[in-house]
Amino acid sequence: MSIVFLNNEFMPMEEAKISPMDRGFLFGDGIYEVIPAYNGKLVGFGPHIDRMNQGLELIGIDFKWDQNQWRKVCDELIAKNDGENLGIYLHVSRGADSKRFHAYPENVAPTVFAYAFDIPAANVPDKTKAKGYKVATTQDLRWQRCNIKSTALLGNVMHFQFGYAQGYNETLLYNVKNELTEAGACNAYIVKDGVVITPPLDNQILPGITRFMLLEILRKYSDIKVEERIVTMDEVFNADEVWITSSSKEIAPVVEIDGKPVGNGQIGDVWLAAQTQYTAHKFEF
Repeated sequence: MSIVFLNNEFMPMEEAKISPMDRGFLFGDGIYEVIPAYNGKLVGFGPHIDRMNQGLELIGIDFKWDQNQWRKVCDELIAKNDGENLGIYLHVSRGADSKRFHAYPENVAPTVFAYAFDIPAANVPDKTKAKGYKVATTQDLRWQRCNIKSTALLGNVMHFQFGYAQGYNETLLYNVKNELTEAGACNAYIVKDGVVITPPLDNQILPGITRFMLLEILRKYSDIKVEERIVTMDEVFNADEVWITSSSKEIAPVVEIDGKPVGNGQIGDVWLAAQTQYTAHKFEF
């Protein structure tokens, strides 16, 4: 990928320059989104932009682009960059000030950056072709505003690295009450007796767009029962199936946790049914 968008201009990536005094660089003071696109079709575009605008409002960045303005940028990035399967990264920081100071500066223009990058092909509802994920577990030590999709991701990065360094694909997180929260870069679910269960949204959990779409699709188009409630780690270790979701992974089946198999260690039938419905309806959002 070579053409990026920076502050109302498209340019080669090597020409894009951002001030070292930008608060996104100094403080992680910004909001971002990643929107998948397959063959030029964006997935969950509206909900992604709504969440970005909510995040900007929550941290007091005065930047209000509507969906049409963001769509023009996304469509242009898709057109200017080769690739059938692309992730579109959108990033708005508070901007560059003349000094490093913790308080929000006044009269500073936000920095707006976007680029496209290759992502894997979309999942297909086929157990023989699906990737079974292996994950670690650890206590969630991140800040208490995980519902904000901040560019300050060091806590998430450290938790993801904890599992990655051990050869795992992700890390499931739990709070001080031994309750599942999410994963380093994904939302998390268990399946027990055919019921899909995921923790309720609160300050511990990012309101994932794939999570939102999946639950909407299952409730509207399937007979699969869905529950949003507290999930203990004992339930996780005794689940029939465990999943993680993200925009680029869609619904990823977990087959091993801390070196032990989930259920029978195979990708489950409920995952197959859920991925089938998600594949059929994901472009409706």
